[in-house]
Amino acid sequence: MGDETPQFERGSMRSLVCGAGGFIGGHMVEALKARGHWVRGVDLVPPAFSTSQADEFLCLDLRRHELVQQALSLPDGQFDRVFQFAADMGGAGYIFTGEHDANVMHNSAQINLNVLDCVAHSSNPTATRIFYSSSACIYPEYNQLDPDNPICSEESAYPANPDSEYGWEKLFSERLYASYYRNYGIAVRVARYHNIFGPLGTWQGGKEKAPAAICRKIAMLPLSGGEIDVWGDGHQTRSFLYIDDCIEATLRLMESDYLGPVNIGSEEMVTINQLVEIVSNVANKPVSIRHILDAPLGVRGRNSDNRLIRSVLNWDYSFSLHEGITRTYQWINTQLKGIQ
Repeated sequence: MGDETPQFERGSMRSLVCGAGGFIGGHMVEALKARGHWVRGVDLVPPAFSTSQADEFLCLDLRRHELVQQALSLPDGQFDRVFQFAADMGGAGYIFTGEHDANVMHNSAQINLNVLDCVAHSSNPTATRIFYSSSACIYPEYNQLDPDNPICSEESAYPANPDSEYGWEKLFSERLYASYYRNYGIAVRVARYHNIFGPLGTWQGGKEKAPAAICRKIAMLPLSGGEIDVWGDGHQTRSFLYIDDCIEATLRLMESDYLGPVNIGSEEMVTINQLVEIVSNVANKPVSIRHILDAPLGVRGRNSDNRLIRSVLNWDYSFSLHEGITRTYQWINTQLKGIQ
């Protein structure tokens, strides 16, 4: 497992976090502050579950070019680091129904176009390093039909055939960032995230992902347990990475010399039925499953392939799924008690 931490010049870095009101962005702000950065956070809204630790938080719509210019503006130079998490996204119920495809593609692409254009036309485009959060959803559907043997190595992305418009937009944006590196010399770093989860993430409302949704459903059951709905037959497989590991890997990538897209995820693959069993054990509640077979699902199998990131960054995940679920369930359970 990873045993090194990224090296920063304490107190000298100025970082912009786009999407700082969101789950990963909010955690990144906290991590950067702990490392001595001056941080500006930007999002449509502030964090839902905590107060941002950013030195400055601006509520801006990054789909508007002039507001991205405002976000990037400093009185005496440029940001050293930009972390671009801002996107129109959500869980399977948001991404895979097809009902939000136009917004997902337009909004996310517009943000990335604006950020790159503003940096490219700054006084010194090479002075700012940009991290872009891509997704495992870029991988071809034909490599993920077997739930027991999905293929998600970085080089398997082409020939391209993502199973959602969200994945196509992420793949387009990967190429967009690479083109700005080639043409403008902007230093970019790109990670393909695999199902990041943990406290302070969305857990209700339709945009939550599987770990949070299952934790919420089981937390709402009485101590005697009960039945919950699970989308699909439950045999579809995924891996889930705890947020602390995600942040550590992202920072390590950002400070490395590696240019190509790299997976950031866990290789602890489980079925969704097994995920329910883990949450049930954490909650100490007996749980039965009612499978909703006509619900949106995504691919049959997906698992991070960490061979490249081990090689180029000497990183591996340190939190087991059980450890991460324990922390996440406790947090969601506390949130539920607070609104009852």
